[in-house]
Amino acid sequence: MDELVVSTVVYLPAEEVYEFLLDFPRYARYSEHLRDVTRRRGDGGAGTRYAMRFAWWKLTYTVESEVTEVERPERIEWRTVRNLDAGGRWWIEALDEAPEGAPAGTDAATRVSFEVAYDPDSANEGGIDLPRFVSFGWVIDRLKPAITNEAERVVERVVEDLEGRRRAVDLTVERRS
Repeated sequence: MDELVVSTVVYLPAEEVYEFLLDFPRYARYSEHLRDVTRRRGDGGAGTRYAMRFAWWKLTYTVESEVTEVERPERIEWRTVRNLDAGGRWWIEALDEAPEGAPAGTDAATRVSFEVAYDPDSANEGGIDLPRFVSFGWVIDRLKPAITNEAERVVERVVEDLEGRRRAVDLTVERRS
């Protein structure tokens, strides 16, 4: 399993951040490769299922995911249920005080972490129509760095949308294989 953690600080209360992140269909607005998210069932809480259609290079691929657990306002967990072995969570941690360098007038600060663990070799090859002479291994090798870039982009854009303004976002990125 490969693991990736991207975290940063958002200058809003944890409850507001949690509610925002619970809206999975909105993620397609932040991602270069996520084309759309369709709710299959549920109300957004535990048990809710989504079909997430990705497009990268000459490939499109749909992954079905399920929200497995929610703990307001600290955690949203999910896992894929079809076409890929993956799971992850959003951690939302209210900070006692704003960190050094916070914008003037900041009343609240929250550390937000996006964690994902996935097995790239578990992707259902039958669900991917590869161009002639392109191997599945070649695609996986090129996809790994794209996943890190995509996670960083999503977290940066989530912060911008949450705070209502663009700013330099200080990200902490951890990658484990």
